[in-house]
Amino acid sequence: MPPETVEVRRSSRRRRTVSAYRDGDKTIVLLPAWLTGQDADEWVSRMLDRLAARERRRRPTDEGLLARARELSAKFLDGKADPASVRWVDNQQHRWGSCTPENGTIRISTRLKGLPEWVIDYVIIHELVHLLVPSHGPAFWRLVEQYPRAERARGFLEGFSAAAQTPPEEC
Repeated sequence: MPPETVEVRRSSRRRRTVSAYRDGDKTIVLLPAWLTGQDADEWVSRMLDRLAARERRRRPTDEGLLARARELSAKFLDGKADPASVRWVDNQQHRWGSCTPENGTIRISTRLKGLPEWVIDYVIIHELVHLLVPSHGPAFWRLVEQYPRAERARGFLEGFSAAAQTPPEEC
């Protein structure tokens, strides 16, 4: 893996805050102009660590998805839903997730990668409930609604889908 490209930008208008973001294959770290030397190096290192941790949370591995599913089942479903596997898949273009209750497998669309964690958690909860209730009847929705952000996440996903299907406006 090639070394990470980091660009440090200093600003005399920036007084106290330090921030970092990704721009393609480069990481930009914004520092106050007065911050120099070892202090600046420490802040750059700290911000790179924070950015990497945030990205890991937003893009969990298959193992991370399974661990998260078990945590969510324990917290919201009394541990009753016990998936055999939870993994990312590339072949779901019209669904956010799917579940096979017979063998306990859950698949989550890679289209969710990078979305807020609470939205991914909702999709995981939705699929976990399918391990207990295969249909979308009232019993199913009662269990899903135990997740406090369920309605908000559904709205987020509806808006995300609508925006993705809307052609860009011409200038």
